[in-house]
Amino acid sequence: MIAWSIYSSFIGALAVAAAPRKWARAVALLSALAGLIFSLAAFFSRKIDFAHFTTIARVPWVPLLGMNYQLAVDGISVVLCLVTGITAVSAVLFSWDIEERPNEFFFWILLVVGGSYGVFLSADLFLFFIFYELVIIPKYFLIATWGSTRREYGAMKLTLYSFFGGALVFIGILAAYVGAQKAGSLSPLDLQQLVHLRFPLDLQRWAFPVLFLGFGVLAGLWPFHTWAPTGHVAAPTAGSMLLAGIVMKLGAYGALRVALNLFPQGFQMWRNWIALLAVIGIVYAAAVALRQRDLKYVIGYSSVSHMGFVLLGLAAATRLGLAGSVLQMFSHGVIGALLFAIVGRMIYSRTHTRDLQELRNFNLAATLPFAAVAFVVASAASMGIPGFSGFAAEISILIGSWSSYPLAVLITGLGMMLVAAFTLRALKGAFFDFAPQAAAGPEKAALPPITLPEKCGALLLMAATLCAGVYPQLLFERINPALSDLRVFHP
Repeated sequence: MIAWSIYSSFIGALAVAAAPRKWARAVALLSALAGLIFSLAAFFSRKIDFAHFTTIARVPWVPLLGMNYQLAVDGISVVLCLVTGITAVSAVLFSWDIEERPNEFFFWILLVVGGSYGVFLSADLFLFFIFYELVIIPKYFLIATWGSTRREYGAMKLTLYSFFGGALVFIGILAAYVGAQKAGSLSPLDLQQLVHLRFPLDLQRWAFPVLFLGFGVLAGLWPFHTWAPTGHVAAPTAGSMLLAGIVMKLGAYGALRVALNLFPQGFQMWRNWIALLAVIGIVYAAAVALRQRDLKYVIGYSSVSHMGFVLLGLAAATRLGLAGSVLQMFSHGVIGALLFAIVGRMIYSRTHTRDLQELRNFNLAATLPFAAVAFVVASAASMGIPGFSGFAAEISILIGSWSSYPLAVLITGLGMMLVAAFTLRALKGAFFDFAPQAAAGPEKAALPPITLPEKCGALLLMAATLCAGVYPQLLFERINPALSDLRVFHP
């Protein structure tokens, strides 16, 4: 059933392209809702084996090369499909009144969503790569056509970085394919078969860093993270939501599912470097965010910092660290999407500025109270306040990393202080630092109210982070069984 999350997205994209202009948003919303429903059904299903990456579809594709259209699901992929569905629905809702070429806009949105579902469910390495690369083209057109600040530069930079990372991923996949053929495997691209092979140590020594780095580019790994802030700032609101909520998770998921799983001994050789880069990313991005005046840049660097926690959990490779990493993918997905939705749609589309100094003139806490409440909730979740998903994810990662990297955990504490500092600065500057003497004219106070679709999208994201924060066990019950099947624990 969950395979239909892919099909409903692609069918919806074609339907949106053919639909009359006035029906484009409704068709897009129905398609996104269908994907979310299929994901929810799988998440609560009792028929799915969350502990094993189990095949749900297999059709011969290119038998001569061992390629199959093969999909599989376990607890990790179910959780990431769920955050994809939540983010997709909210992104459509926050784009409800888009006027410029809506059919094309929602067409590209649904292609990103469908490709992301495909990545999380692919069990064939070539199919995985096809879906992974499919996401790049829609990202470019979304930013270049509907973006704002330096949109052509942001779109091209994101695309070039993505293709660079994709090229490294392709080299790593070729290495695994050739290694599997030499080992006599009849299915050299089948992930379920490849995890049982023991690749030569010499191969793992160079193939793992190539593959991990390729995925790390999309996951915001320092110092290859610079596409993320510029891409987020240049993208339209829905584009930023998808980048933070889904696309960056594709890289982290690929690192876990493919790189760590296929080359566990190579991972052991390079894990200390991964931890080092993760910690640098957490602290560096948080420090840079503290100096930004553009609110969207603050959130963009915040995304890089929070993704550093995911990479630190992967480097620790303990059960709690890995479980926390997957939970952080979910958590940052909904929190990042919510923050970009508030900044890009609720604030910028009404005030036409994201500058913290200029926003002091609007008294947004009084004129847009719903946006203020939503931003407070998103800020609390981003800072890791107990009761929100950010706390459950980050505390799991830090505890899980302590045995392997106690110094890294201590340094990461500095990063968390910086996260709190820039988040509170942004919250105060945007909503609670009103300068009445600077307000000029009644138009400053006459901002359009928050619309019903915007409220529904924000409430969906807030509900997700609250549910995962209050009862994280609901997600851990799906994630933990799947971890036992990873080779990182028994290379």
